[in-house]
Amino acid sequence: MEEIIGVSMETITENALVWAKQVVVALLILWIGMRVVRIILKGFKKAMSLRDVDASLTTFLESLMKITLQAFVIIATINQLGVATTSIVAVLGAAGLAVGMALSGTLQNFAGGAMILMFKPFKVGDFIEAQGHSGTVKSIQIFVTTLTTPDNKLIILPNGALSNGSLVNYSAQEFRRLEWTFGIGYDADLDKAKSILHTLIDGDTRIIKDKPILVELSAMADSSVNIITRAWVKSEDYWDVHYAMNDAVYKSFNAEGISIPYPQMDVHLHK
Repeated sequence: MEEIIGVSMETITENALVWAKQVVVALLILWIGMRVVRIILKGFKKAMSLRDVDASLTTFLESLMKITLQAFVIIATINQLGVATTSIVAVLGAAGLAVGMALSGTLQNFAGGAMILMFKPFKVGDFIEAQGHSGTVKSIQIFVTTLTTPDNKLIILPNGALSNGSLVNYSAQEFRRLEWTFGIGYDADLDKAKSILHTLIDGDTRIIKDKPILVELSAMADSSVNIITRAWVKSEDYWDVHYAMNDAVYKSFNAEGISIPYPQMDVHLHK
């Protein structure tokens, strides 16, 4: 009987030592793991700051990464204690799959918003054209981007489609090239018309003079001789110069006797 009690006490002592070792190792895994998570999050936050990523996106990604990494550390700790984590991982995986399928469109928009905020194909204040809409970017949110049209309509675009589709950013470059086509009559003085255009271009200080300027005959159309004119301006001056040049050319051509034709048809009657 005493031998049996001695063996039992020895077994209990050995099991207690093994369990104590597992607990100590598990606590070490938990402590070291949490410290590593903090170091990773600190580096991630610094990297996002250097890339000038939007603060709201940085906070969201940081919390998402924190939860994920801490979950791995806790699972590793539980596994060290001898608890089977296979079923826990399976349940979490199934739950994540179900949530992912239910929120597939939302997750796609979130991923698109993250790509936009990180790579910055456009920024607030840019005038863009995408998904059949154009307007000035009012805000870039995690799931949607809002535009304001020139007539003050609000357009909401999902970030998933916006990040995967083609996009034109009219404000991305410092300079843009303007192009006009002015038609004059066949009986008008071509050289005089070209001289007037050069004078108007030289007189507009918003036109960049050290970039190529083109004033040439482009086509002899059905009712007019067309002169193509190209010049470079700053992006913010694009429309102002466009409209100002149209107005100036119309007035100058009329004042100098340069005829501006319109579509017409000559009818000849034969007996």
